[in-house]
Amino acid sequence: FDYIIIGGGTAGCPLAATLSQNATVLVLERGGSPYGDSNITNVGNFGSTISDTSPHSASQIFISEDGVYNTRARVLGGGSAINAGFYSRAEPEFARDAGWDEDLVRRSYDWVESKVAFEPPVRQWQSAVRDGLVEIGVLPYNGFTYDHVQGTKIGGTIFDDQGRRHTAADLLGYANHRTIKVYLHATVSRILFTRRGANPRAYGVVFEDALGIKKRAFLRPHPQNEVILTAGALGSPQLMMLSGIGPALHLKSHGIHLVLDQPNVGQGMADNPMNLLYVPSPVPVEISLIQVVGIPPGQNTYIETASGLSFAYSWAQGFARDYVTFFNQVKPHFLNTLALLTSPLMTLCFSSPLFFFVSVGEAIVADGGDDGEGDRHGARLRQYEFEGGSHTRESEGPVIFRGS
Repeated sequence: FDYIIIGGGTAGCPLAATLSQNATVLVLERGGSPYGDSNITNVGNFGSTISDTSPHSASQIFISEDGVYNTRARVLGGGSAINAGFYSRAEPEFARDAGWDEDLVRRSYDWVESKVAFEPPVRQWQSAVRDGLVEIGVLPYNGFTYDHVQGTKIGGTIFDDQGRRHTAADLLGYANHRTIKVYLHATVSRILFTRRGANPRAYGVVFEDALGIKKRAFLRPHPQNEVILTAGALGSPQLMMLSGIGPALHLKSHGIHLVLDQPNVGQGMADNPMNLLYVPSPVPVEISLIQVVGIPPGQNTYIETASGLSFAYSWAQGFARDYVTFFNQVKPHFLNTLALLTSPLMTLCFSSPLFFFVSVGEAIVADGGDDGEGDRHGARLRQYEFEGGSHTRESEGPVIFRGS
């Protein structure tokens, strides 16, 4: 292959579709297909999507070292198959500071939006939230727009008017089907490197299929062919370290052959904190995910909401079943503490069809690093996500993954 892309998520799928126009491409995705799974495709089953953490589900549970629990995607389409589906463009300054072609960025937005973005039907609850945000001064009111603007707005959604989810996997519809192959349930365990001169160079990968059989895939010998890592904020640095690129002492302590000592790999992770409030409703409300948002002036903060009894119940049920079990497996002494907390929490969840989220923090794709290269690499990875007509190649040297 000319390109091997590890990870068929929100970056890997559009990148593969773009590269396949002029090259042969292999996409290796560790999860399955999002199509035909009503937990993924139906907006009313959103809670079931993230609460189902069985071995072959689209969601995989994890907990950070400081105790924050979350789920990561394990499915073609990546996070767009399990998230709440809100769609918004980046700030114009983001693309400008990255040095991108602004006309190409606009055309790339159109390329993405024609497949996966829609104007949501704003009904009872979301309308009330919109009016409330305007009333308390989250101004101006911008109506419906994909643009990132301060004030109150109705943003885009990846759910269509029938409540069907459209993931990044839909962008593979743009691909040249004669030159692309997508393998599902293909878990990459190692990137293969050869060393010619001072720097190692990737030439292939080792992966396991659904039956656990190890296989290999290789690049055609050409200096411009690449193995491209789009396995997410957790999977990408993990696979780099498993392949021998990372902090030398850490890799050696795990018996991993060192290919390149790069101490920043796996460091500097950041995420967006979120405060969540449950608001009881005396009457039934529609099921809705994130549609109306408030962005207060001068703050990197989103106020966003979702509603619907089945959403609340399934999420609460999933927390009770999976997360408590997981905490008990990881650190048994957590269980007694959680047992004291879950009873009132579950009662509140069961009786609370409305959700109110306050998502605080600035999304960080790349956060500098000692060599100052992080922002540049992060910007290029983000361009892969939106670009529809060409490919921006990574510069020489290892990518430092810092951010969420």
